[in-house]
Amino acid sequence: MASAIIFLLLLAAAAIASAVPDLYMVTSGEGHSEQVSGRSEEEVRLLYLEWVAKHRPSRNALAEEASRFEVFKDNLRYIDAHNAAADRGEHAFRLGLNRFAALTNEEYRAKYLGVRAATSRRRRASSEGSNRYRLRDGDYLPDSIDWREKGAVVGVKDQGSCGSCWAFSTIAAVEGINQIVTGDLISLSEQELVDCDTYYNQGCNGGLMDYAFEFIINNGGIDTDEDYPYKARDGTCDTYRKNAHVVAIDSYEDVPVNDEQSLQKAVANQPVSVAIEAGGRTFQLYDSVKLPQDNAILYFYQFSLFIKIMSRLKLLLDLSLNRCSNPYGSLQIFILPHYGDLG
Repeated sequence: MASAIIFLLLLAAAAIASAVPDLYMVTSGEGHSEQVSGRSEEEVRLLYLEWVAKHRPSRNALAEEASRFEVFKDNLRYIDAHNAAADRGEHAFRLGLNRFAALTNEEYRAKYLGVRAATSRRRRASSEGSNRYRLRDGDYLPDSIDWREKGAVVGVKDQGSCGSCWAFSTIAAVEGINQIVTGDLISLSEQELVDCDTYYNQGCNGGLMDYAFEFIINNGGIDTDEDYPYKARDGTCDTYRKNAHVVAIDSYEDVPVNDEQSLQKAVANQPVSVAIEAGGRTFQLYDSVKLPQDNAILYFYQFSLFIKIMSRLKLLLDLSLNRCSNPYGSLQIFILPHYGDLG
């Protein structure tokens, strides 16, 4: 059996799912003289119509449209102010009218954050005292490693309107270590975790990767995504599929905290599962980023919070502080389709 490793950034733990809730039908209405970053009301409404056409939100009651449009305008003001500062060199990334542009930050956080902190629950049974990945004299750390090129990463998955990022992060790590050990890349079942790992985790209402790793260990394995497909909703545990045990792990552990070189060593050996703070308004409205090195590229897709290639934890910390300070290596984070640089 393979061993999976998890690193929890205890600074914060939050995640985004990948669908937008019901929004609202657009009506023409009468404009007024209010300016939004130098735009007329008519220009802003045209942007809103273009946004609706691109993201195709579900159409809902006309009575809701006016308030939803006001949210869109407020986010546009925030985007324009941030991007003006970015043009002055104050930020290393830009914001844009992504799928979350018609949500308040409160709505966004309530709907899409899915990782739960462990402090309110029992202590984990992981190998907390392990120093396997602590950097030692003589350890070789490669300049870069791409687990995609090595065949240890499956295609991008979409978690839908379900706060199951913890399950996607867990499964991605297990898929990766299984491929490294066996040579077989098998897409595994997030839905089994959502449905069956319910003693501490809470399905679409959030969870923690530690408990999911423990579930897989105690269960004797996890089924494939093909045989236990993802539904993006809570369901009843399929006990037959739960006992399929296609891929198993025998342990997991935390990377030593606040130790960038240990994290680099861990990532050089296998994909690592990470939770980061994703609840800020800048994260909600993120569009693109330019980093100081060509090989330091952020790919934002659906957010299962799984680092595929990363050499510096500082990149995560600096991103949360609205700056990027000379990171190296590559960071790939699943977000969702139509979000960020390549969405």
